[in-house]
Amino acid sequence: MASHSDTLVVFFGATAGANGGKLGSDERELILLVWQIVDLHENKVGKLKRTLVQPDSADLSEQCKEETGLTAEELCKAEPLESVLQQFYQSVSAELKSLGRSSYTLCVGGPLLIRQVLHPEASKKNLVLPECFYTFVDLKKEFHKCCPNAGPVKDLTLTSMLDCILHMLWVLLYHTFSTFETVNYKFESGACSKTEAVDSETVVRARGLPWQSSDQDIARFFKGLNIAKGGVALCLNAQGRRNGEALVRFINSEHRDMALERHKHHMGNRYIEVYKATGEEFLKIAGGTSNEVAQFLSKENQVIIRMRGLPFTATPQDVLGFLGPESPVTDGTEGLLFVKYPDGRPTGDAFVLFACEEYAQNALKKHKQILGKRYIELFRSTAAEVQQVLNRYMSTPLISTLPPPPPQMVSVPVLATSPFITTGSTRDCIRLRGLPYTAAIEDILDFMGEHTIDIKPHGVHMVLNQQGRPSGDAFIQMKSADRAFMMAQKCHKKMMKDRYVEVFQCSTEEMSFVLMGGTLNRSGLSPPPCLSPPTYAAFPATPAMLPTEAALYQPPLLATPRTPQAPAHNPVPALAYYSPQLYMNMNMNMNKHQCSVYKCISNNNHDHNNYGFSK
Repeated sequence: MASHSDTLVVFFGATAGANGGKLGSDERELILLVWQIVDLHENKVGKLKRTLVQPDSADLSEQCKEETGLTAEELCKAEPLESVLQQFYQSVSAELKSLGRSSYTLCVGGPLLIRQVLHPEASKKNLVLPECFYTFVDLKKEFHKCCPNAGPVKDLTLTSMLDCILHMLWVLLYHTFSTFETVNYKFESGACSKTEAVDSETVVRARGLPWQSSDQDIARFFKGLNIAKGGVALCLNAQGRRNGEALVRFINSEHRDMALERHKHHMGNRYIEVYKATGEEFLKIAGGTSNEVAQFLSKENQVIIRMRGLPFTATPQDVLGFLGPESPVTDGTEGLLFVKYPDGRPTGDAFVLFACEEYAQNALKKHKQILGKRYIELFRSTAAEVQQVLNRYMSTPLISTLPPPPPQMVSVPVLATSPFITTGSTRDCIRLRGLPYTAAIEDILDFMGEHTIDIKPHGVHMVLNQQGRPSGDAFIQMKSADRAFMMAQKCHKKMMKDRYVEVFQCSTEEMSFVLMGGTLNRSGLSPPPCLSPPTYAAFPATPAMLPTEAALYQPPLLATPRTPQAPAHNPVPALAYYSPQLYMNMNMNMNKHQCSVYKCISNNNHDHNNYGFSK
C-alpha cells in the first residue's frame, strides 16, 4: 500500500460569500469544489474535476460572482453537498485504482476550506464526512518549510497550488510531504489542574449559548477546530446555574484565531458571540485541586450527567436505583460524585458517569421524576462544571469565622436583621420549613388562608442561602402569640404544591439567630456556628444592629471582615469588623404585606435541599 506521501489530491473550493483569507468567516455555504490528483511517485497530474454544489440559499455575494463567474441559475441545477461528496469519493477512488494507488492525502492552500467551511457545514447538515477529510497537507506551511526565507504566500488558486507542488518536487530535489494536519473526530473531556499553564493566546469566550448546551454542543459549534482535552468550561452564575457563556481552550493560537472568525455564527437559531479570553479566566472556571474530582474525571470518554435536587438522605444505592438498569453507571457507585459542603453536609447535587451516549440519554429521560418526595433534575454536564461546582461549595465557608476581639474591645452580637424586626422572647412568629423551590409570596399567603389577616406589616421573610437560592424556609411575624400558635397547629404538615410544609411557632429572637445560621427545632435553639456557646451566653440583651442603609448595597460593596487593630485612643465600635454579608433585604409590596428576602446560611438538617430558583 502506498504511503500518504505517494499521492496528493489537490483540493480547492469556494463559498457563496467571502473567499480567500476570509473564507468561512461569514457562515456562507459551499458552491464549488475542484480537485486534481498528483502522483508524487511518478510526478504526474490527473484530470481536473470541477463540480458545483447547490446551497440552501443561492444568494451570491459580489465577490463570489466576480471570482467564480457563477450564477444562481446554475447553482439551482447542481447537486446538494452530500451527493457531491459522494461523487468526489467515488471519482478519486476510481482514479487511484487506475494508478495502482490505494491511499491519498488532501492538499489545500491553507486550513480554511477544511476547518472553517467543510466541517462546520457538514456538521450543521448532519453529514458524515469520509475519513479523508480529517487529515490534510497545508501547502503554504509545506512551502515555508522548504523555503523558510521566502515571503508570505498569497491566496492560492488550484493552478498556483499545482505549480507550487511541482516546483517543490522538481526543483527542490523531490521534496517529501510529511507534515500532516488533523481534525479531531470528537471532543475529549478531562480534568484541568489549577497549576496547569494555559496560554492566553489559545482561549476564547463564547457568549449567548442556550442554557442547556453541553460541552459537546459547543465542540460542535467549533467543529473543524481542535479543542484541547477538557477545554470547554461552562460558566455558572451566582445561583449555580449556567449563564450562557463558556470558555474554550484550543490546541494553539492558530485555531483560536479561526475560532474568533466564528463571531456571530449560529447555534440553532441563536447567534453566538466569540471574544478573546485569558488563561487565568479559564483556570478560574475549569481548574481544580481536589484529588476526589481528579480521580472521578480520570475515566476517559465518559458522558457526564448532573443530578440536582436530591434528598439530603439519598444514598448511592438510591441514585443507582433511580437511574435503573437501562442507565448503568460506570463502575457502579464509583461513577457517582456527591457534592457536599465543607462540613460534609450534602448539597443535593451529584454528578454521574455513563460509558456511552445511549445510557446518558436513558438517564435524561428521568428528568423531573420523583425520588423520595423530590423531583430530580437531570441535564448534561462537563468536567469543567464538575470542577466549578466543587470549587464553589468547597472553597467558601458556609459562614465567616469571626476573629476573636482584642481584650479592650467588647464582644457584641451582630444580628443581620431587617430594620422591621425587633427581637424579643414572645413566641409571636412562625417558621415554615420545606417550602417548594418555586414558592412565591402569593403561594405562602394562599397556604396560610384565613390566617393572612393576622400577619404583621412587613412580616413575611423569605430565606435564601449563601448562593442566593431559596433555602426552603420562611418566617412569618404574627400579631400575637395566640395567632401564631393557632397557625402552627392548623397548618403543620399541610401540603403546598407537591410538598408538605412544617410549621413551628417561634420568637423573633429565635428567628434572628436562625437568620444568622443557628438551628431551631423541637429540641430547642442552637446558636449560630460563628458564635461560640460561652460568648453566645454572655451577649447583652440589646443586640448591635447593622444600619438600615447597609441593606441597600450588595455584599461586595460593604466592608469585608478583617482582624481589628487596637485603638490608639477611644475604642471604636466592634461592629466595623464583622461581616455584613449575612443578609440581603429586599422590600416589595405584595397583598398589603411587606416581604424581606434574607440571604443567610441555613444549617438545618432537614430533608429539603437548597436548590431552586432565585428570587
